[in-house]
Amino acid sequence: MKIVVDRMQCEANGICEGIAPDVFRLDDDDELHILIAEINAEQLSDIEDAVYQCPKQALSIERG
Repeated sequence: MKIVVDRMQCEANGICEGIAPDVFRLDDDDELHILIAEINAEQLSDIEDAVYQCPKQALSIERG
């Protein structure tokens, strides 16, 4: 599983970073960076919460 960001939708609200700062990071230019390549079991709950709470629905989880 991995995190997918729709960069056209992302408004850099930072909600995801607040929920999972070890996974999401906004830089000084308000560009969102994903800090992990693959989701592990310990992170899944926080990542699902961040995806759900994204006000622009710019985040998704690609399963496969």
